[in-house]
Amino acid sequence: MSRILITGSRGVVGTFLTKMLTERGHSVFGIGKHHAVGEVGWEHPMAKTEFTYARCDVADFRQLERVFEKAGPFDFVYHTAAEFGRWNGEDYYEQVWLTNAVGTKNIIRLQEKLKFKLIHFSSSEVYGDYQDVMKEYVMDFVEIKQMNDYAMSKWVNEMQIKNSTIQHGTETVVVRLFNTYGPGEWYHPYRSVNAKFCYHALHGLPVTVYKGHFRTSTYLEDTCRTLCNIVDNFKPGEAYNIGGTEYHDIEALANVIWKYTGADQKLITYQDSEILTTKSKKLDVSKAIADLDHKLTVSLEEGVKRTIDWMKDYYKLNK
Repeated sequence: MSRILITGSRGVVGTFLTKMLTERGHSVFGIGKHHAVGEVGWEHPMAKTEFTYARCDVADFRQLERVFEKAGPFDFVYHTAAEFGRWNGEDYYEQVWLTNAVGTKNIIRLQEKLKFKLIHFSSSEVYGDYQDVMKEYVMDFVEIKQMNDYAMSKWVNEMQIKNSTIQHGTETVVVRLFNTYGPGEWYHPYRSVNAKFCYHALHGLPVTVYKGHFRTSTYLEDTCRTLCNIVDNFKPGEAYNIGGTEYHDIEALANVIWKYTGADQKLITYQDSEILTTKSKKLDVSKAIADLDHKLTVSLEEGVKRTIDWMKDYYKLNK
């Protein structure tokens, strides 16, 4: 089995990924920006046995280097840590660029030295407003203009990785996630549209539905199962779309959520389009199916129901 580091291990994807990789028998160490319950110092006796998490900001090279010195070496690094969301990129652009771009550069510098295999988390946002089916090779032949700071930071990271591969022979797989959602995705304003709509419907809060915007939604467990499979079939230099196949508009998503929660339809306002936002994300996942055994086992309707049931419990709304 492999020794694996997960950056952002207490995030939505990182948490589930940690659980699944550990269940497969891998030794997993996590880092994140927050202290954790039961965390101990590096020199504590537990650090040599049960210490599996450390507070660390990937944008700080010294902190990151110390993790590798104290907890390494690692065979693989899953780099999930990132500031997420296009409006987050507008409101907190300094943190988005520090964490996403500088943080990834720090990871790459350590990779060049220590030679671990990197699984880097990019985003569907790198495809900009590309109008055709989003296939991985599109980026090599079409000049794409990313539409917001978050998207730009993710594409900068992919370019940094390519440069490092050319100069230093580093081995990296890039994954581009498409609208992953599910139980465990707690709410804040910059979360996925799925989480936001579920939360708002349960709490009687208004939402705006932009007509003519199409997505595929990927259930969290399906996404993480595929991500775990990379360890068993790591192909340096490859990029993979990790997404769903149910192509739906945002109105359809809202309808499923409102039907299951019984929320008031008056909470929904419809508008024509949202600025700085891709209208259509129709993707090809055949490469992930072939190489990573990508399987989609949970439908949008079932996934939404499970997410809402989890939120009811998490926010204590069942009373």
